This record gives sequence, structure tokens and C-alpha cells, in this order.
Amino acid sequence: QVPVVEFGGGLVQPGGSLKLTCVASGSIFGRFAPGWYRQAPGKERERLATITRAGPPVYADSVKGRFTLSADGATNRMYLQMNNLRPEDTAVYYCRDGGENWGQGTQVTVSS
Repeated sequence: QVPVVEFGGGLVQPGGSLKLTCVASGSIFGRFAPGWYRQAPGKERERLATITRAGPPVYADSVKGRFTLSADGATNRMYLQMNNLRPEDTAVYYCRDGGENWGQGTQVTVSS
């Protein structure tokens, strides 16, 4: 099957929450640090959060304190809990596993 798939996006009001899920057909951890990224229209892809086995997740300043990344090596899943969402969080969100496989993206729209 496809190496990586992510889902859980949707339409949410400002201040709301969403949880994204990433499922890797192989190991979520690998040679590289897995993580979450996003890309808004007309903008470059932005690294949001990455994680290694050795330490806690590392977050971009734009999401620090609002988003929480977690990964489960037993199930090869990774999650992104997004709280206090803002309109500027609107983007397509992507998962990248430790083998540098990208998911297809899931749309997150924050709007009233």
C-alpha cells in the first residue's frame, strides 16, 4: 500500500481544535526524524514539528504551545493535536515518516 497516509483535517472555527493522524506502512521512525509540515497557498512548505526517539518534539515558533506531536513506534502512527487554531493555520498538512515518505496531505481550514 501507500507508504504514508494522513487524515483528520476539516473546517474548524478560530479557537477550535483538530487532531491529525499519520499512518506509516513501515516504521514511523527511521534514518530521519519524522514530522508534520504544512503548506498554505502561495507559500513554501513549513516544518511544524519533528521528533526523534532520543528527545521531545521540536516545534516551530508559529505552533509552539498550541500543537502537540506524538508518535507511537508500536503502531507506526504519528499524531498532531492542534489547539487554539487561527485563520493563519489554514493550509494543507503533510506527514513525513522516518524514511522520508510523504503523505498526500489533508486540508485544514480555520474560518468563521
